[in-house]
Amino acid sequence: MSIPTALITGITGQDGSYLADFLLTKGYRVVGMVRRSSTENFERIEHLRGQVEICQADLLDQLSLINLLRQVRPGEVYNLASQSFVPTSWEQPVLTGEFTALGVTRMLEAVRLVDREIRFYQASSSEMFGKVQEVPQTERTPFYPRSPYGVAKLYGHWITVNSRESYNLFACSGILFNHESPRRGKEFVSRKVTDGVARIKRGLADQLFLGNLEARRDWGYAGDYVEAMWLMLQQPQPDDYIIATGDTHSVRELCEIAFARAGLPWQDHVMVDQKLVRPAEVDLLQGDASKAQRVLGWHPRVSFRQLVEMMVDADLARHAQRP
Repeated sequence: MSIPTALITGITGQDGSYLADFLLTKGYRVVGMVRRSSTENFERIEHLRGQVEICQADLLDQLSLINLLRQVRPGEVYNLASQSFVPTSWEQPVLTGEFTALGVTRMLEAVRLVDREIRFYQASSSEMFGKVQEVPQTERTPFYPRSPYGVAKLYGHWITVNSRESYNLFACSGILFNHESPRRGKEFVSRKVTDGVARIKRGLADQLFLGNLEARRDWGYAGDYVEAMWLMLQQPQPDDYIIATGDTHSVRELCEIAFARAGLPWQDHVMVDQKLVRPAEVDLLQGDASKAQRVLGWHPRVSFRQLVEMMVDADLARHAQRP
């Protein structure tokens, strides 16, 4: 029996590292795609050295993707790479479009040209809903993105659907709502809060500056969500699925739980900085994952409180190790 091979773009990111962990437990040969760089950023997959293969290619370069697929011959491709930080998308909207929108097209074209039997997963985003048209959001809710990132993700989503319908590719989009972990980048608000709490607790800082405290998100655990990606590619037919907890919490609640975990009063340390408020705010995201629960048998396991406390504990431990 041959060993299944999976190619993960964005393997050095939060989702890529958790997906690699998961696929290895399933007996996969895991190949990660990284861009050529003079410096390595393998912190999140350092524990996987020797267990995964790393190959170079670039979502901006069509030929490199074609050559990579010919070299690796994957049965599954998980396209997780993108410019994924929403605030940066206003500062670099063209680059965001190149990676997050056209990069999907280039990878799908590579799949079409090299091997149409490859099963393809596209990382879509709840940011596509933006100015939400209904609550909660389902697979049939109209999209209304409110950032260049959301717009680019929407292109990537629809080009995946179009490739499925035009070329009969097994191409799925997972519309994932916010998902966090101790491996989340510090620029994202969840990790910014938990890292800030740890820094304040360890005496390395006194204040934490945030934007809109009333923005509400449907936050889940990244380790739970990568299982849903895999489940989508194991189905008889390709389709699109919302992956979410169905619960929403405000940034204020995030702060309350995080600071309480460290035994600190959040009101003494959190300051609102208007410069951190988005030009076009997304006020509320709440997903309805009943389709994924019904078809895939997927359910989130980690609660919001457990997630926040896990992240605080990890950041406290990290800062305790530093001189």
